[in-house]
Amino acid sequence: MSSYDHHHPDVSRPHPYVSIPPPPPPKEPKNGARLHRSPSTSWLAYAAAANAQLDAYDSYDGDATPSAPRNRNDFLSAEPYSPVSPYLPSPYGPENGHGNGAGGYPYSGIQQPNGHGYNTSGAQPPAAFVEGSSGGGAGGLSSFDPGGGTFAFPEPEIHRSVSQRDRPPSVRQAPRLHQRQTLSDIGPAVQLSRSSSHSSYAASMDHHPEDYEEELTDELSHMTLDSDEGLRRFQAGELPSSEEEWHRLVPETAREALGEREVQRQSILFEIFKSERDYVSDLEAVIDVFIEPLRAEKVIGDSEQKTDEFVQHVFWNLSEVLSFHQRMLGSLFARQRDQHPLVQSVSDTILETALQFQPAYESYIKHYPLSEAQHRSELKRNPAYRAFLQHATQDPRIRKRDLVTFLSRPVTRLPRLVLLLESLLKKTDEDHPDQETMPLIIGILSDFVKSTQPGIEAAEAKVKFWSVMENLVFRKGEIIDLDDQDAGRSLIHSQTLARRQRTEIDWSGWNDYFVVLLDHYPTVLITREEKRTNTVRYEVSSRPIPLEFLRLGQFDEPAEARKERSDEGGLLDNLRSHTRPQYPFTVYHSAAKLTRRYTLYTNTEAARNKWHDALVNAIAIHKVQRDANKWFAPNTVNDGVFRVRSVRVPPTSTELFTGAITAAAIFAAEENYTIVGCTGGVYVFVRGEIKFSRVLTFQNVSYIAALQNYNKILIHTDGILLSYSMDILARVSQGGAAPQALDASMERVSGQDNVTVAKVGIVKDRTIVVYATRSFRQTTVFALEAAKSPIISRLHPGKSTSFKSFGQSFYVPRQVVDIIPLSKTVAVIGDKGVTIIDPTNLSSSALLVVPDVSNACSDDRMAMLKDRVDDAKPLGIARVDKDESMVIYEDFGCYIERHGFPTRKSAIVRWETKAAQFAERGAHILLFSADLVEVRHKATGRLVQVLEGRDVRLLNVNSELSGLGADAGPADAVPLLVARYGTKHDVHGQSIELLELMKTTELMSPASNVPNGEEYWGEWDM
Repeated sequence: MSSYDHHHPDVSRPHPYVSIPPPPPPKEPKNGARLHRSPSTSWLAYAAAANAQLDAYDSYDGDATPSAPRNRNDFLSAEPYSPVSPYLPSPYGPENGHGNGAGGYPYSGIQQPNGHGYNTSGAQPPAAFVEGSSGGGAGGLSSFDPGGGTFAFPEPEIHRSVSQRDRPPSVRQAPRLHQRQTLSDIGPAVQLSRSSSHSSYAASMDHHPEDYEEELTDELSHMTLDSDEGLRRFQAGELPSSEEEWHRLVPETAREALGEREVQRQSILFEIFKSERDYVSDLEAVIDVFIEPLRAEKVIGDSEQKTDEFVQHVFWNLSEVLSFHQRMLGSLFARQRDQHPLVQSVSDTILETALQFQPAYESYIKHYPLSEAQHRSELKRNPAYRAFLQHATQDPRIRKRDLVTFLSRPVTRLPRLVLLLESLLKKTDEDHPDQETMPLIIGILSDFVKSTQPGIEAAEAKVKFWSVMENLVFRKGEIIDLDDQDAGRSLIHSQTLARRQRTEIDWSGWNDYFVVLLDHYPTVLITREEKRTNTVRYEVSSRPIPLEFLRLGQFDEPAEARKERSDEGGLLDNLRSHTRPQYPFTVYHSAAKLTRRYTLYTNTEAARNKWHDALVNAIAIHKVQRDANKWFAPNTVNDGVFRVRSVRVPPTSTELFTGAITAAAIFAAEENYTIVGCTGGVYVFVRGEIKFSRVLTFQNVSYIAALQNYNKILIHTDGILLSYSMDILARVSQGGAAPQALDASMERVSGQDNVTVAKVGIVKDRTIVVYATRSFRQTTVFALEAAKSPIISRLHPGKSTSFKSFGQSFYVPRQVVDIIPLSKTVAVIGDKGVTIIDPTNLSSSALLVVPDVSNACSDDRMAMLKDRVDDAKPLGIARVDKDESMVIYEDFGCYIERHGFPTRKSAIVRWETKAAQFAERGAHILLFSADLVEVRHKATGRLVQVLEGRDVRLLNVNSELSGLGADAGPADAVPLLVARYGTKHDVHGQSIELLELMKTTELMSPASNVPNGEEYWGEWDM
């Protein structure tokens, strides 16, 4: 219930808030008061006698001593008008003649929605009403009148046939809402006739027979009674629709005297008043019948916040739009009461309002498609909402119209108003002031309507995007996050296209697909459209192609003919067929050029060109956005020092090559250093300098780790795990120590065992070294804890060592490809699965193989996952949050909970390429393949960045053991070292670029507060 209904619970109000009060009681005339607008000087001689004795009904009471005039500020308010506001703000003042001019009540006809009407008792008429006063502001005069006070009308001849003073009071004393200039105000007996030169009325200078003058004068006098009452009922919405026409409120004799052109002009003006009244009434009905009951009843949901959000999304700023038109309607009605039946102009009122409501209209119009979509979506899913709307249509103000009709009213109002103003301009005389003002208004409104079109199109594209997203159906068992909840998402282009897929049964193989091009997280979706009752489903037939991987093939191949059966339906017609040209174009996935290559067909050449332009523009825009919003920024460390032999190197060249980079690490001594393992040896250099020194001659280094707090560098090469002093290594690289000193600091960590894989990490707050050795039948895993001071070795009495046993060694029945230290346990990556074990508690902890698909017999989705993981190569496990982790395979990833069971209905996230390595940084995982690096969000699997290169290799993965000391910052800020083919390729060989992947932070915002993965694992049993 609106605030109006709270004050007047029993009142049904189909008319607008701007209503007409009952006519005031007759008052005694005040001698000397002028009833009509100041005419031109030539009229005064004719009207002086009549005006001296004319009775006036002004806006103040009949008391002997009227009160002071009301201040204009009483009718203005700084607050925007709302249905519950006690005041009606308005920019219109008495000097502009908006309902507060000669003989008019200052907004006395405005009824407030909360029942607070304006008190007009004791109001004194403005000085301009009294003859001889300064100021020529007449109540109905346009503020844009260049004359400053009057319109120049043809000079009439006034004939007095019957003295007005001698008329009976019942005729002479006509009750009025507002004093205004009427035909009878010009004189007691005004002679009107047609004019050949003017379409508006012109008082004739000719003398007519006495009986005709008497008859016209009497009719015009009665017109004051009948027309005032009809006008009051019209503005109050009490007239039947058939009576709501200008000619029904004006005597026939007056219409004949005015001329056809002026009658048409007044009819159009009347239509402007009527359409504005109906428009305000409809918007007020939306608030009273829809918005307020929705807030009061729990239709949308139990939460008040949810209801408020729905009302905000659907109705947007409709109340703000309404407030402008309530004020404009009040001014228009005041003008109509003041000048009826000959309203001279409304351009000033419309122009002033049009300059004010544009921001509100722009916001509403651009949001309208979203409002309608939200309404239809709720209508489809919520039976209570459907019942509410059905009940609301029974309200007499709604007249069984649906809500969409009311929501679209502001969208269509301005174009309709422009059409009315254009029609009005055509019926306006050339010398009328509106000939200058009206084109300005039409231009402003027309340009504004055109300016909103791009916003409407964008909103419609977003609505279409939502419609597609809501009805997308992906293959079972796959997680594809299109980021459809992002507010910036929209649909760029979509169309039904054909594909030709030949089979043994159907050689032609024409099938129709609905193809969609999305923005923001740009993707090409190829779907099969399946129409059902009241809905359409889009079944995704092929995996979406992200624009990072999308490549365009040929777009100029000749058209092909597609045979189709006749649609006429006859028996012989079914045997007939006709052909239709199909224009092909090809798109493909850059990482799967053969298996994910699609040739699509359009019906016209223009449609094919439109697809080409849309794809090219989308790729270009996405490239710009991608380059400006990188999650990880590549920074070249060196491109030229590290080289491999290539075909461009002369056979006779004796130049030594470093070979391919296989491992690297960062550590800090007196300065920050980088150690790089190549097939030609181990090199060390100061970060930021180009001087490289080979310190070791190992040729097959597969892993390097820096234990900064223990002054150790670990190197895994040729099946041996060795340890060197970090300080001595740095001094040797700078020439501060002899190579023999480095050899003296060497310690063989793994003994005589053949080490296949080694990894350093932090388990139970201790730095440990985990390595695996391979024998004929099994693999043994050892865990050693780093010590800050040497201790006596248990295996070799009499010798000191920097490492001690961490728990017990254990066996796994598979080949080990990698080891990942977790918070409390160790994950051993085998060729067929991931095994998790605690080396310090082998007796009470069992081997945990993840994902645990032991329930596959009773769960179809888990059975599907089991089939996938049995044939997949695992790469490792990454922490997602405290409750979930992701097991990473070379082709996909799946989610598990803390006990190893699959989550998310055993669904998987597919990679775009086959990964060989991975690393995790904060909320992201980086998947390294031969030519690409995919950056994905761990929690959703969404692809957020792609880095390209040739022969891309990840060199270091230990962020928690960065080796950069206290200056390194958070572990996620430690750069990843990556190698790829460089840009230099000459007689000196092919360069290998060494680069860093630095995690970026969002501009103008603090860094992401994603907790370190180690914090999550602390709550896991792992």
